[in-house]
Amino acid sequence: MNESLRNILKQSKRIAFLGGAGISTESGIPDFRSSDGIYKAKKTYGVPPEILLSHDFFENYPELFYDYYKKNLIYPNAEPNRAHLALAKLEREGKLSAVITQNIDNLHQRAGSKNVLELHGSVYRNYCTRCRKFHPVETILASDEIPYCECGGIIKPDVVLYGEGLDERVLTESVRVIRNADTLIVGGTSLAVYPAAGLIDYFCGKELVLINLSETPRDREATLCIHERIGEALAFVLEDGDSD
Repeated sequence: MNESLRNILKQSKRIAFLGGAGISTESGIPDFRSSDGIYKAKKTYGVPPEILLSHDFFENYPELFYDYYKKNLIYPNAEPNRAHLALAKLEREGKLSAVITQNIDNLHQRAGSKNVLELHGSVYRNYCTRCRKFHPVETILASDEIPYCECGGIIKPDVVLYGEGLDERVLTESVRVIRNADTLIVGGTSLAVYPAAGLIDYFCGKELVLINLSETPRDREATLCIHERIGEALAFVLEDGDSD
């Protein structure tokens, strides 16, 4: 258990959390950007995930897009882990202002977090590209190949594909939360994917905590760097009483 992190959390009143794929790998969701994920995609489809999950690929090759998407991005049986639960507890205690996540798996919400800003959308929201009708993820999973709406339109996941811009409302609120935070915890991300990685530049508070298995380009700027799994680093939050 890291006493330095515990002391930072005790003294903090407005924590913002910015998270990436590393928080979900502890729930059994693989990171498709990892070397294994890229190798698997190239071996099976002949192109990397950045191409398979692009707007152009969805438009031109929807059958291949959905073959990859359904096999690699939807994990309905995944459960929230200690990191998700710890962050939800910090929010209930009035310590954490918001979770800003690059993940699309809904695990923060299932853990109990209320204020979750999804930079890249969610696999649990899907809409018809023609009539805009909402469809649950079960519709996607039940489709043989390409999921179609009753109106005949192709259903698209409400996720930000490569070549698409982030939701400006979500981005603006994320900037506001980070600017107002006295502590920013960045966890489970290598800070290599922009524009999400650039959000750290808006932080002007006191404590910057980076939790990631490997080093990041921003380690030198941090008050505290912890190179371990985020669930392990935050496990004490679940064991402690109120953090005040």
